[in-house]
Amino acid sequence: MMIVGAGIIGSSIAWRLAQAGAEVTLIDAGRLGGEASWAGAGMLAPGGEFDRESVWTRLSNESMDLYPAFVEELSRESGVPIDYRVCGAVEYAFSDGEWEQLIARAEAQRGLGIESRIEGRSVMYPAEAQVDPRDVTRALRCACLRRGAKVIEDKRVDEFDCDEIDAVVIAAGAWSSEIAICYRGELVALPRTFPIKGHLIGFDLPAGSIPHIAREGHTYVLQRSNGFTIAGSTNERAGFDRAIDPALCEEIHRRAARVCPVLEEIEPSERWIGFRPATDSEEPALGRAGGTNVWLAYGHYRNGILLAPVTAKRVAGEIIDSLIQ
Repeated sequence: MMIVGAGIIGSSIAWRLAQAGAEVTLIDAGRLGGEASWAGAGMLAPGGEFDRESVWTRLSNESMDLYPAFVEELSRESGVPIDYRVCGAVEYAFSDGEWEQLIARAEAQRGLGIESRIEGRSVMYPAEAQVDPRDVTRALRCACLRRGAKVIEDKRVDEFDCDEIDAVVIAAGAWSSEIAICYRGELVALPRTFPIKGHLIGFDLPAGSIPHIAREGHTYVLQRSNGFTIAGSTNERAGFDRAIDPALCEEIHRRAARVCPVLEEIEPSERWIGFRPATDSEEPALGRAGGTNVWLAYGHYRNGILLAPVTAKRVAGEIIDSLIQ
């Protein structure tokens, strides 16, 4: 089996397939976990994303339930510690209009199974969590190799003929639809994906100084167990432009200081960007491509880290079931 794309999604699928005894090759144009997975903050926060019934809401709720066991199993099997914590998230409102919207949103979310409670002029989401995606991808590398999977890095796949292989998974993030996949002499139609560029900044703070994720709208601040604190983000239709814009980083800093005033007088120690994979349908491309032996696992947009456990469970399960039949 071939997995094209070795981010957190592709690597999680490869691990689950290898656990089932499949011969798996995981291939990436760069380094394993080196793109969106490396850039992601790792916020596991349905309350900050969804306020109506949708495929996203269903997937996120299921994946949140899977996450504790996923991390525990992966860390145990790989021997790699993973910074994962259920820390809760606090969402703030700074105007009467924002507060009214926040209250209405929280009420709608409770009907979707997203727990929250009012705390002063904020809403607390106690079940929300965070994980360091760089820990997860390091662990996935080890777990895949221990299960006998082959990992090929720095090898770009522009086209692939699927006829001589049991199953192919396209999990190349924002680059996925650029790959020409051929099955029985015909090109497989892949839903278009494209990058949404996001800037993030990081601060070195004392560990434990920011106990919860802090949010206002699409501004967020979260702190790793070691004290490294991440603030984000932007949403830019800028193609694959890797340039870091100092003005956008300053804007994130100003916004982040509203929810965490301690950041106001501190200069960021790091600035970086990532490419979130979006689709025209605004939904993830998941599952089998028609009657082919090609599976799609991309288009997770801002929620690739969150949806890795459920995506791996579903896609690997479908592939294994197809081979048994």
